[in-house]
Amino acid sequence: MRIASYNVENLFNRARALDQRTWSAGRPVLEAFQRVCELLEEPTYTAEIKDGILGELQRLGLRRGDTARFARLRQNRGRLVKRSRDGRVEVVAGGRADWIGWVELTTDRVDELALSNTARVILDTGADILGVIEAENRLALKRFADGGLAVRDGIRYPHVMVVDGNDERGINVGVVSTGDYPLIAQRSHVDDVDGMGRVFSRDCAEYHFGTAGGRRLVVLVNHFKSKGYGGKAASDAMRRRQAGRVAEIYRELVTGQTPLVAVLGDLNDTPDSDPLAPLLYGTDLRDISAHPHFDDGGRPGTYGYCTGRNKLDYVLLSPSLYGAATGGGILRKGVWGGRRGTLWPIYDTMTRQVHAGSDHAAIYADLDLSKVSEYNNAHGGWPTTGATNAR
Repeated sequence: MRIASYNVENLFNRARALDQRTWSAGRPVLEAFQRVCELLEEPTYTAEIKDGILGELQRLGLRRGDTARFARLRQNRGRLVKRSRDGRVEVVAGGRADWIGWVELTTDRVDELALSNTARVILDTGADILGVIEAENRLALKRFADGGLAVRDGIRYPHVMVVDGNDERGINVGVVSTGDYPLIAQRSHVDDVDGMGRVFSRDCAEYHFGTAGGRRLVVLVNHFKSKGYGGKAASDAMRRRQAGRVAEIYRELVTGQTPLVAVLGDLNDTPDSDPLAPLLYGTDLRDISAHPHFDDGGRPGTYGYCTGRNKLDYVLLSPSLYGAATGGGILRKGVWGGRRGTLWPIYDTMTRQVHAGSDHAAIYADLDLSKVSEYNNAHGGWPTTGATNAR
C-alpha cells in the first residue's frame, strides 16, 4: 500500500492574501486579520481594544468601508463601527455581545488548469491513503474526489473526510482513501489545550482505517503553524507545542495497542529544527525520507526550490510500519521548478507558475503490510515508544 501527504493549497477557493504573487502585501494582511479576530472576541471593548480594532481595520483597508482588496467586514446585526461624513470612524459596539458579524478574507477562484494539475499529481502519486492539507471543507474535497479524481473503473477515493479546524481561512486537513482501506473511526484534536492555551492552529486530525489483515491503521494528519507571518519566536514556540502534543497522541495510540501509526502533513519546518525535535527526536517515529530506497529525485525538499531548508512535508512511521516500508519518494512534477520552471521535469500543461498544482510536492511511503507480522516476531512483540532517534 502507499501512504502519502500533499498540500493542495485549497481546491476551489483560496484567500487572496495567500497568493504568493502578492505575498509582500498579503503577509501583513494575515497578521492584521489574526489580530483583529482576537480583539473582536473580547467580551468588553475597552478604549485600548477599540483603538486596536481601528488600527487593524486600517491595515486591512476596512476603516472607511466594509470591503477591501483582501478582506471584508460583515456587520449582520448591530454595528461594530460608525463612519461619519466628516471622515471620523469610531467603534460603537461595547463588546462581542453588542453585534453579530466578523472579518473575513476575500477569496479568488483557483485557476482551472491548476486544479487539473492538482488532480494529476494525486492520481500519479497513486496513494491508497492520502492526507490532504489545505482543503476548504469536506464537500469541496468530496466534489473534487468524485469529479477530478475519477478513474476509468469508477471513483478512486470513495472515503473522504475533512473536519473543520481552527483556522478561519478555510485551510483544513483531511483524508481520502481507496475502497481497500475504509475509514472506520475519526477523532479531532481542535480543542486540545496545554498551559499556554489551544494547541493546534488547524487540527491534528486522527483517522482510523481498516486493512485486509484486520488490523487498524491510524493516520494523524497535521498542518503546523507557518513561518510565513507573525514573529519567529512565537511561531517557533507554537510549532514546538504542536510537535509535543502530536508526540503525546502518538504515544497514547501505541500504548493503547494501536502500533500501526503514521504521522504526516506539512510541519512547516526542517528536520534539524528545534520546534520539531519533540516529534522527530523525542519519539521512535521514522521519517520515510531516511529509508535506503527512498527516491527524492536528487533534492531533499518538498516546497519551493526543494532544497534542504525547504523540507517541510513528512510521512513519519511507527517502527512496525517503518519495518514494513519498501521505499517511497517525492513527486514534484506539479511544482513550478524555480523562476523559469525548469529545475526538474514538470507537466506539459504547466506553462506558467499559476498553472502549478501546488507549491508543495507530494511525499509518499510504500509499505508491505505482510511484513508487519515479520517485524513483530523479530522484535518480540509490538515496539515501545522510547526516544530512539539521534540527531
